[in-house]
Amino acid sequence: MSRIKLAGATLNQIPFDWENNLRNIREAIEEARRQAVDILLLPELCITGYGCEDVFLSDWLSEKAWEKLETLLSLCQDIVVCLGLPLRIDGKTYNGVCVVRNGKILGITLKQNLANEGVHYEPRWFVAWPPGKVVTLKEGFRAGDLIYETNGLKFGFEICEDAWSPNRPGHALRKRGVQLILNPSASHFAMGKSSAREKEVVADGSANFDCIYLFVNHLGNEAGRMIYDGDIVFGQQGELLALNTRLSFRPWKVLALTVDSENKERSERIPITDGRERNDEFARAASLALFDYLRKSRAKGFVLSLSGGADSSACAILVSEMVKRASGELGWKDFWMTLGLDQDQSPTTVAEAVHALLTCAYQSTSNSSNETKQAARQLAESIGAKFHAWSVDEETGSYTRKAEEALGRKLDWSNDDIPLQNIQARARSPIIWLLANIKQAVLLTTSNRSEGNVGYATMDGDTSGSLAPLAGVDKSFIREWLRWAEKSLDYKGLSEVNALTPTAELRPPDHGQSDEKDLMPYSVLVAIERLAIHKRQSPKEVFEQLKGDFNAEELRSWIRTFYRLWAANQWKRERLAPSFHLDDHNIDPRSWCRFPILSGGFREELESL
Repeated sequence: MSRIKLAGATLNQIPFDWENNLRNIREAIEEARRQAVDILLLPELCITGYGCEDVFLSDWLSEKAWEKLETLLSLCQDIVVCLGLPLRIDGKTYNGVCVVRNGKILGITLKQNLANEGVHYEPRWFVAWPPGKVVTLKEGFRAGDLIYETNGLKFGFEICEDAWSPNRPGHALRKRGVQLILNPSASHFAMGKSSAREKEVVADGSANFDCIYLFVNHLGNEAGRMIYDGDIVFGQQGELLALNTRLSFRPWKVLALTVDSENKERSERIPITDGRERNDEFARAASLALFDYLRKSRAKGFVLSLSGGADSSACAILVSEMVKRASGELGWKDFWMTLGLDQDQSPTTVAEAVHALLTCAYQSTSNSSNETKQAARQLAESIGAKFHAWSVDEETGSYTRKAEEALGRKLDWSNDDIPLQNIQARARSPIIWLLANIKQAVLLTTSNRSEGNVGYATMDGDTSGSLAPLAGVDKSFIREWLRWAEKSLDYKGLSEVNALTPTAELRPPDHGQSDEKDLMPYSVLVAIERLAIHKRQSPKEVFEQLKGDFNAEELRSWIRTFYRLWAANQWKRERLAPSFHLDDHNIDPRSWCRFPILSGGFREELESL
């Protein structure tokens, strides 16, 4: 038979949440059987979830995953189902895909190439399987580098990183006569990444290996940081045949396609219309991440210290977008039920839902301006959020007086600039935490990546919170995105926010404080960051790359400032709240960029400038 019906299922899983994971798997299998699918591919490590981290090193997780696999076998009648799970062999953990047909295990293919860069640390948990090797397990099943056959069609696997490696298993699979390659993945989201994945993995893979290629990814914010876009991609001999709609709020989605292994022109096609506009991608991914974080943490909503500035305003808009997009796809009843909230209080409009889920507070000091207060109020009211405003001058004054008594002198701006700024930010923390605790809500902190680079944030002040939605993106992008959101998403309440110059408002008004005066132009900071951190270049190399775009002495000063502040503030980055991975890199030392807390601070390298 040359024609066969293939399906991919993307799943929104949770690390070792067996009830959630198996429910999604069962429903996806049932849907595939309803559509008379011949082969169903599920994502990498779908039974356990991909993000189990060091729990993969245990014996019990793999044992439990095997037990759960056995409960699924009876569902796999008149269909081939490919299920991902960890497998322990002789005390080592391997990343495997189990192939089941008519309730029987045909074999388990093991991953040959492990991801070990950026956000991935797979060699910490798994052992790479040698190409060509096959073993027989004590249970009687074969495992290793296998190929399979059903309905006269030979198929094999590339598992996620396998397809990004120069030693792609696809080369050997082609020589072995494989006509179909299946790729179950946990390929993290980054803006713009999906286009490269679809071309390099699927289109190029299907061309180079003269085959049909099916790629399936995880979906949603699985474990807190990584987001998965839920890609299901069909390709054949260099052509993309179909893509599903990415970044869905549903717990699972199945996409099926009938393909002809002998004649590509007889294969079914689904028109490909999914866009890749960067601003929209960010809105979709961050909204889905917030939705999953809220429901999986079982919190009752969000609390936000809304300053009227760009960062906190972006957080507020993302909550509103989460409500708008999730309710639009799921419907109000399922949206509210999925969040685990009281059905008797289910909203019927976006403003009602935002009012129930988001509480904002403008916390002023004597250095705050009427402009930022009005911008914060206008934005909160325009989206329906609860809005409070109060002063923390009393708290700041109390702390300052106690310090003055201890020191035996008055504090002043000439000698105590940074401490006097920091105490204002820190004085805001206890009450906003109190509000979040009472409401059983997630406290959003507003740190962005540019601030994280140089430590331009008050630890236990504006960094205080349990989730940092923006810590993975830079300030220039946030400002650009807010202008886009005002026009393209019709958030007219952003007009005053977008008109303001970014400032911490922690010095007296006559100081004329602004972020870019304190640091450098954000566009420069972003350019230096990309070369220094993402490209790992030395100060001199960064200067050589950028010297044609800026005044040489100014550029030297900015580079010195960046590297000195970067080296001095690793301790702050170690303590930032969990954040979403949204760009092609980030500075979270727990998921991408490790740097010593104590170091030489680039002294010799900066002297060479």
